[in-house]
Amino acid sequence: MAKKKRTRIYVLLAILVVALMAAAYFKGKNRQTGEEVQISEVKKRDIKELVSASGKIFPEKEVIISSDVSGEIVALPVEEGDSVKAGQILARIDPEAYLSQVERGTAGLNTTKAQLAISKSNAENNVAQLEQLQVQLDNASRRHERNKKLLEQGVISDAEFETTETELASAQANIRATKAGIRSAQENIRANEFSVKSAEASLKELRTSLKRTTIVAPVSGIVSKLDVEEGERVVGTIQMTGTEMMRIANLSIMEVQVDVSENDILKVSEGDTASIEVDAYLDRIFTGIVSEIANSATSVGSAAVLSSDQVTNFVVKILMDPNSYADLVSDHLPFPFRPGMSASVDINTSTVSDVITVPILAVTTRDLNEEEEGDEDIREVVFVAQGDSLYVQVVTTGVQDDSYIHIAKGLDVGEEIVTGPYATITRKLEDGDTYIRKEKSDKKNGDSEEE
Repeated sequence: MAKKKRTRIYVLLAILVVALMAAAYFKGKNRQTGEEVQISEVKKRDIKELVSASGKIFPEKEVIISSDVSGEIVALPVEEGDSVKAGQILARIDPEAYLSQVERGTAGLNTTKAQLAISKSNAENNVAQLEQLQVQLDNASRRHERNKKLLEQGVISDAEFETTETELASAQANIRATKAGIRSAQENIRANEFSVKSAEASLKELRTSLKRTTIVAPVSGIVSKLDVEEGERVVGTIQMTGTEMMRIANLSIMEVQVDVSENDILKVSEGDTASIEVDAYLDRIFTGIVSEIANSATSVGSAAVLSSDQVTNFVVKILMDPNSYADLVSDHLPFPFRPGMSASVDINTSTVSDVITVPILAVTTRDLNEEEEGDEDIREVVFVAQGDSLYVQVVTTGVQDDSYIHIAKGLDVGEEIVTGPYATITRKLEDGDTYIRKEKSDKKNGDSEEE
């Protein structure tokens, strides 16, 4: 009896093994093959193309105050953070040396004026002398004519006639000498007039230097930076920039200066709006507008940046909208931003509404002439799911944001395309491949599918 029972058990076990093997066979035969991919529908969305950059906050207008003269600071009535008005005294530099120079220049001018007066007096004397000599010449000429007739009549001797002839020649010579003296005096007058003008110009320059020992504010604003203290010496000349003493800024109008790479700079235009994040104000977005775009790269002028490996950036200035931070202004904090604060911006360079879009990761490239050696035809493509197969669809793309890209041509709303994994799309998928639809809840290696 026991023997029959064991036999029955063996038979049942054999039947069970055969059934399991058959089930495994048919399951493997019916199992899908192909790459496991994420599938999404093509939809319409609004896209804002953004250019992101980082930089620092600066006043829109900031004036650097430098010394035009050298000397010791003897008065410094302002401190950093003070409000100043145009024309207000900011500092005084010891004027003693410049006062002496002005006095010396004044004396030199008076000397040249005196020399000019002497030259004019000499010229007047020569003119008077010429008039006197002209009278003497006229008299000598008349006596000579009279004696010539008397000589012809035999009334006077030859010696007497020669005497009057000599007097006439002497008078003529004196006239010529006096005229030459007048011309010389006139040249002296001109030379002394030039000397006077030169002395006046020098004195004006000296007085200007003396005036510049008192430094006044050229504009109204805030002393945003103070680099000197009373008693320090500063260096400066009229011809070149001197020691930087302080800066005056209008902190009520601020701008963000950011570096934009050469790959993005052509997308940016004056008037583009921007969102601004300031490190000092967490979770706060301010607004602004692009006010200026540099025409030259920040690296221009350096001899060491001729290599194409260098990163080339262009400075873009974004004027902050005061209305976006008006609530931060108070009596305790009249100016919410300080020069040099770090900020990052997103510049809205283009916006399209209600257009066909797909996730950026869905778009890849393929060589459509890969069978013809040496003749490449690289196109942007997506993989469209139809049935249990995928096929390559060439697309024309437009603007994009961080997640989606505009498909200008090649797809219609509602079509299903492959959206991940990215490595599978770019390296593995080919036209006609079969696929396995990846479950939406399955997220491996950070890949996620749009719901």
